[in-house]
Amino acid sequence: MISFIFIIFVPQEGQFTIMNMKEFTGRNSIPIDFLTSAVSEGKYSSTKEILEWIQNQNKEVHSEICQVPLNKLRGWKVSSEIICHETGRFFNIEGIKITTNYGNVASWSQPIINQPEIGFLGLITKKIDGILHFLIQAKIEPGNINTVQISPTLQATRSNYTRVHKGKTPLYLEYFTGEKNVSILVDQLQSEQGARFLHKRNRNIIIEINSKEDIPIYDNFKWVTLRQIKELMQYPNIVNMDTRTVISCITYGSYTDENLLLLQAFNIIKSQKTDKISSNIYSILSRDNHKHDFNHLIQWITSLKFKYELSVSSIPLHDIKNWVIDGNVIRHQQNKYFSVIGVNVEIGNREVVSWDQPMIKAAQDGIAAFIVKKINGIYHFLVQAKLEAGNFDVVELAPTVQCLTGNYRKGNNEYTVPYLDVVLNASKEQTWYSVYQSEEGGRFYHEQNLNMIVEVPEDSHVEEGGNYCWMTLNQLQYFVVFNNYVNISARSILSAIQYQI
Repeated sequence: MISFIFIIFVPQEGQFTIMNMKEFTGRNSIPIDFLTSAVSEGKYSSTKEILEWIQNQNKEVHSEICQVPLNKLRGWKVSSEIICHETGRFFNIEGIKITTNYGNVASWSQPIINQPEIGFLGLITKKIDGILHFLIQAKIEPGNINTVQISPTLQATRSNYTRVHKGKTPLYLEYFTGEKNVSILVDQLQSEQGARFLHKRNRNIIIEINSKEDIPIYDNFKWVTLRQIKELMQYPNIVNMDTRTVISCITYGSYTDENLLLLQAFNIIKSQKTDKISSNIYSILSRDNHKHDFNHLIQWITSLKFKYELSVSSIPLHDIKNWVIDGNVIRHQQNKYFSVIGVNVEIGNREVVSWDQPMIKAAQDGIAAFIVKKINGIYHFLVQAKLEAGNFDVVELAPTVQCLTGNYRKGNNEYTVPYLDVVLNASKEQTWYSVYQSEEGGRFYHEQNLNMIVEVPEDSHVEEGGNYCWMTLNQLQYFVVFNNYVNISARSILSAIQYQI
């Protein structure tokens, strides 16, 4: 478990509180509201009760997902050139050819999801007894490993919320379309999986309603704090990818050393492990003491975007080399990477209760891991600039190790994976976080990846260079604010970091 202790001393009856940070720093309240929620228990349900609620939802909601041949999909046009919905909406399965000077493979072709629509991934928040609570949804997606997972309040493509499927309008849509008077706390376009989606983005948005406003809460929705969402992420495959990407967009402020010294002084008084606590606090909140300043990081990223070339061209599915298309599935000749399958879906509480669709099925589990170490007493994350076929702008910031397709172990890939041995051989003491998390269940069938954070000693030989650079959490959070800088695998791991008093 990753625990970052954050306590503010306020000389009012000798109390320590986080609620007066606004007066202490003179900054706006939104980052403090998020941080307060990240350390607070929920008003209505304990984490244990939420897990029981998910189990009950699994029992109560009918769902049945069966694999069917691609050429038997209802409502889809399946040809040797493309797989598309009969309405021309939702998404296509297409072929692409890639040429690049990044890595050891200069050219390849593959199937990819082309879904140009920008969808909503939205969370409604409300202050309950002064603490920001998030309205989560227990939702079934056809690809979910354990059927029900925690979803954002609203999770809908444009085709869904414009009712191309002729089904019901998604619940709470009006809060995200401007029909209701709300405060927008986060609003960002963020990229999806670059190896599987072509230039795909979603609108990650968090809105706040008035604390006095009562909205209907349905059986598959609950109010929880940010701390509880993060606690649920310590369990495998409970919080879905869409929820993780939305909360990864949250920032908690950026402060000078002078403001943070008070925290360090308090920890010394309380005889805590001050060195580790101070390092964690600085990594999240300090705008000082980074190994590299912002200008250096921008120059590093810009130089790599200039150095690497990425050319992607559309081709018919039948022209994809080394892939088999037999009417049942699309798969690699060596059964590597992933396949495209068809599924028939029945889910009792969805806007449409039955439909067919193609899905991506991974060949095996993957891994996504950050290596961290102290530099000048502050934790830095080793960030990779990674090129993927579907990226908007050549490279995005990724975990130190990211192998989501193919067998990542040595001898089973066309390339070696830097730092993989460091991650796989990490001791229990080195491992801050190690939990399997699912990919998005609306497009990916039973795909999970081991999300990890591994610490190495300060004098270790793990060094930056080339496509790798050390950044603090504060810097990573800053880059998340900008579209298409931090990829979804990195955001998934960052979202799991906990803050506790």
